[in-house]
Amino acid sequence: MSNNLLSYAGWTFLPNLVTGWIQSLYYGITIRAGDPKPQPGTPRYIKHRKRIHIAVIVIYLLYTIYEADYWIRQEGDFYQYLGVPLDVDEKKIKSRFRRLAAIHHPDKAVSPEDHANAETFFVKLKSAQDVLADSTKRFAYDRFGPDISNWQHVSSIRDYIFVGAQAAVPLYAGSALVMVILNLVGYLQWGRYWRYLTFACLALVEYHTITRPYWTPFLTKLVNPFLTKFTSHPPLLPFQFLGLAHKAVLTFFVALGQLGPWFALEKPATSSSSGVDEQQIQRFEQLSISTEVEAGRLLALEMAPVVGDEAGQNDMKGKVREWLVQNTIRADPEVRDAIGRFMQKRRVGAPAGARQPG
Repeated sequence: MSNNLLSYAGWTFLPNLVTGWIQSLYYGITIRAGDPKPQPGTPRYIKHRKRIHIAVIVIYLLYTIYEADYWIRQEGDFYQYLGVPLDVDEKKIKSRFRRLAAIHHPDKAVSPEDHANAETFFVKLKSAQDVLADSTKRFAYDRFGPDISNWQHVSSIRDYIFVGAQAAVPLYAGSALVMVILNLVGYLQWGRYWRYLTFACLALVEYHTITRPYWTPFLTKLVNPFLTKFTSHPPLLPFQFLGLAHKAVLTFFVALGQLGPWFALEKPATSSSSGVDEQQIQRFEQLSISTEVEAGRLLALEMAPVVGDEAGQNDMKGKVREWLVQNTIRADPEVRDAIGRFMQKRRVGAPAGARQPG
């Protein structure tokens, strides 16, 4: 329980803390000394922080699942205590127990410390033999774990399923109620569809696992074959598989809560930006129209003295044309170079004494 509390407490501050460290280290490696670093709040800084934060969340998610699996393996199970395969029969279980009891019996211990350790291990062997040699208790152990030893007034498979369901139903009902309340008050809005879907799948898998006389095919045909073939990990029992599934789903929900703000802000930011762009375009259009109207009015005002005087208008047009040629066209460097090259070609082969162009 303490490990779970520490793991969940780590989600409150570790991702942001590690993201800041990695981002600072990344800038220290990729940006040369003297060059400006992206400042907080700038688009480049936000983009880098988002990518690093997502990577940190995913890695921490995988780590918490690995941590849960590690503690499950540390605790062991009745099959490992006896050193028998998962499909062992009752006869081999009793034979294996007698052999191990002869080796690890407390009476063979020399020192008091060894006697205490041997007595503890012998109790585990006896419990394992008593449970696995009984088909009803073995069914319950495979699905609910060693806690069945503390259950009272149970004698049949139906009794064990009923007691196990009594422990699971309040957990699922309470979790569903908390999720609904948080959504109603405005929390956990991003990814709520995936939360509900994952939650429903977990409930369905657990119901199928604890009520069927056989192990779930997902475990026997996919998970355990993969573990035994490609890793050194021992096969998982159904109750171990469900424990990992609970841990993975809860951690996934926490990870969604951490990632939600990054993705929830993308769409509103985009729509707001597009709205600003449309407003700016409309303002520019109105400004260009008003500028054109004002230029026409000023031109009409300048032409007012020569209105009705055709000779004056022609004289003004000629002067404007000459001003444009002298101050814009001929002043252009490319135009002047072209005129110079043309004049040089024109004077090639001219007689001696001819005047060169100025």
